[in-house]
Amino acid sequence: MLQFFFTILTAAAQSAGASGDETPSAALTTPPPAITTPATPEPTAPAASEQVAAAPAPEPEPEATPEPAAAPEPAPQQPPAAAPVTGIIAPAAPELTPGLVAEPQTATGRFLTATEVRPILNATKPNWISVRAFGGKDLLYVTHIWSWRCGLLELRVGVNGAQPEIWPLPACHTDQPAPAAILESDGLPYREFPLKSVQLIEVMLTFDDLSVSRVRFNRAGIVIP
Repeated sequence: MLQFFFTILTAAAQSAGASGDETPSAALTTPPPAITTPATPEPTAPAASEQVAAAPAPEPEPEATPEPAAAPEPAPQQPPAAAPVTGIIAPAAPELTPGLVAEPQTATGRFLTATEVRPILNATKPNWISVRAFGGKDLLYVTHIWSWRCGLLELRVGVNGAQPEIWPLPACHTDQPAPAAILESDGLPYREFPLKSVQLIEVMLTFDDLSVSRVRFNRAGIVIP
């Protein structure tokens, strides 16, 4: 098309030169046709048959089942602390002091027999004795046993593993309203030892029916602050 246009221009120029001052022909007054640029075709969506099938979505992976946590190892058990009262020692044929004789067990209501005082003493074992550091010494008290002595024949005490020895008991005051009362004439219900030396105590009670109770104590369980 451009070549055709240039050909027309060239012919017009030659015609003008040949005619001199003549009025240009009507062909020259006609505006040249507009030059059009071919339009760029717009992209069209491919037909349904030409569309590329979309890739299938990936299937979700199955969740991993968490493994059960291992059970924690049990903490090592600590050895139990020593009990304040180690318990009753079953006497294997205890050696009784020669000459002890069983007394009749007639309940009087005044706590004068083993039948009456044994239940109380058995229920109050932790109170049988006590230790107090006082005046630069250890004082080992047997006050509780003295208070229920009327159903006893004998009291023995061993300190720090020593063989229990006899600690004399005051006589019962059967002429008094309270036969087991501790009077001034009975003395003091304790003995003195070097300061903090009393650590293990064994007590042996012989009741007036010749039955025996033996208990061991450690200092921590009977010390008086």
